[in-house]
Amino acid sequence: MFDNITILAADDDSMNLEMLEIMLSELGARLLKAENGQQTLDVLKTEPNIDVVLLDLEMPVMDGFETIKQIKQSFRWRDIPVIVVTAGASEVTRTLALGANDFIAKPYNPDELRLRVMNHVRTKRLSDLAKEMNDVLEGEVVKKTAALKKALDMSKEAEFEISMRLGRAAEFRDQETGMHIRRISELSKHLALLYGISEEQCEVLRFASPMHDVGKIGIPDRILCNPGKLNQSEFDIIKLHTEIGAKILSDAERYPVIKAGHIIALQHHEKWDGSGYPSGLKGEEIHIFARIVSIVDVFDALTSKRPYKDAFPFDKAMSIMEEGRGVFFDPELLDLFLNNVESFIAIREKLKDTPDQQSHIWKMEH
Repeated sequence: MFDNITILAADDDSMNLEMLEIMLSELGARLLKAENGQQTLDVLKTEPNIDVVLLDLEMPVMDGFETIKQIKQSFRWRDIPVIVVTAGASEVTRTLALGANDFIAKPYNPDELRLRVMNHVRTKRLSDLAKEMNDVLEGEVVKKTAALKKALDMSKEAEFEISMRLGRAAEFRDQETGMHIRRISELSKHLALLYGISEEQCEVLRFASPMHDVGKIGIPDRILCNPGKLNQSEFDIIKLHTEIGAKILSDAERYPVIKAGHIIALQHHEKWDGSGYPSGLKGEEIHIFARIVSIVDVFDALTSKRPYKDAFPFDKAMSIMEEGRGVFFDPELLDLFLNNVESFIAIREKLKDTPDQQSHIWKMEH
């Protein structure tokens, strides 16, 4: 037996209500009474825990048909079982169509009445329990989802930090700064967005592009830090940084950023006309990420001051890049870059090298 059962009985005949009260007294239930449909709705508004409604059909003010309709259209009340109690059986189909849960005809058998009521109380309580459990589970899901999102955000931040530090490990041995790889990261993402790549993939590129030169870790200092012109054998060794970087970042199918970094490290010196290295890839054989990085890497190199060169004037730098159309660079990507060059300059200025960083490069060089 359930505790604290509350039943609402609606009938315009007070004697019928008294009979119902007597018949249901064995259930230990609290019986609330209403004389018409409007009173029924008024009671529902003030009593939040009603288990069953026993409803007569022929009542003044608001009849049982309208009352069923109002109850079943209400988000608050629609799950409360409604048992129609009436002298006629001709309206069964109509009441059930309106949403009534059960039907019992007068004169009714007290045992049948109690059993039907308890069956619906049991169903209502189980439904309420399921809802409560669902609410708890939804709350836990929300908490776990928030925790998972936080963990994923932290994981992405860690992945980005790792990619930046791998990039710095390579740049530390070269004549570049940490701001160079920051610029490559943001410039690459910006060009990818302009090209129409999805936000998710743009973020992968943003995290992966700082690792484009990670293979320089494996190049001897005597060659990597040589400020003079390299001979052919030395240049052949320098070119190996693409394959070294690819090996460092290989076998990472489960990690999208490292997988993208592998592609970029291997292909960012391939050229649109097929004259690049290490594989002589041509046109769209070169991954879009590598094509993007090659453009922004050259842009940053041309417009940056280094111990062995001054930054090129803007017009000169753009002229050099224009000369690379269809040779070094994807023509469509280059047009997109040149047509929006002011936004790339703004990113570069925001992340420009500080005097301390320039001094650091000079000390490494000497």
